[in-house]
Amino acid sequence: MRIVISQPMYFPWVGLLEQLRLSDIFVHYDDVQFARGFYNRVEVKTKDGMRWMTVPLQKVRRGNHLTEIVPDNSKNWRDEHRRILSSAYAKAPFYEDMMDLFDRASCIPAESIADISRASTMVLAEYFGLDKGRAFINSSTLGVSGTSSRRLLDICLHLGGTEYITGHGAQNYLDHSLFEEKRIAVEYMNYLCRPYPQAHPPFTPYVTSLDLVANCGRDGLQYICSGTLRWKEFLDESK
Repeated sequence: MRIVISQPMYFPWVGLLEQLRLSDIFVHYDDVQFARGFYNRVEVKTKDGMRWMTVPLQKVRRGNHLTEIVPDNSKNWRDEHRRILSSAYAKAPFYEDMMDLFDRASCIPAESIADISRASTMVLAEYFGLDKGRAFINSSTLGVSGTSSRRLLDICLHLGGTEYITGHGAQNYLDHSLFEEKRIAVEYMNYLCRPYPQAHPPFTPYVTSLDLVANCGRDGLQYICSGTLRWKEFLDESK
């Protein structure tokens, strides 16, 4: 049973969809403390260079979890993001598909940034058929406490996991020995960053997956194709 535990990202890059594709259970890690990251922002590739789409937030208090952080709807950020996407992809072959996904995610009721990011990820997963054959769970519903590696391990154990798949940032904090003691294999993503037809060269994979939708439509699934490396092999290659 392959487990992926990922903090929510706003219309995430292809790499997150690749983690999702490899999972049997995908856990939205939604009850962690807010820190600067991609919970509420993502880059869009335009003819004038990269632009951020950022969801403005109401005042964030120290220790707030993602489920407690509320978007600042006094600012018309949804319309602003729609204008950015419309301008960037007006001539893209699958413009309508891309805008439909944005509009669908924007219409889903959301009380927190965790809700918004989760909705944006799920419309992408459904579009590419990645929602089928796997379970999606919010960590806030599991009743598993703790922090850092111990909590990640306990979530895997709680869900009956035999393999934990993670992104590259985990190499800076993950206690691999804890997982080995419980015979849970740790795999790191081996991102291929496979180029796809993309406007405004040079190619970059580090943008919203809406870019893949706009340029390739559902055929973009073929570019969601990365695999994994065992943790020891990954760390050796990272030296």
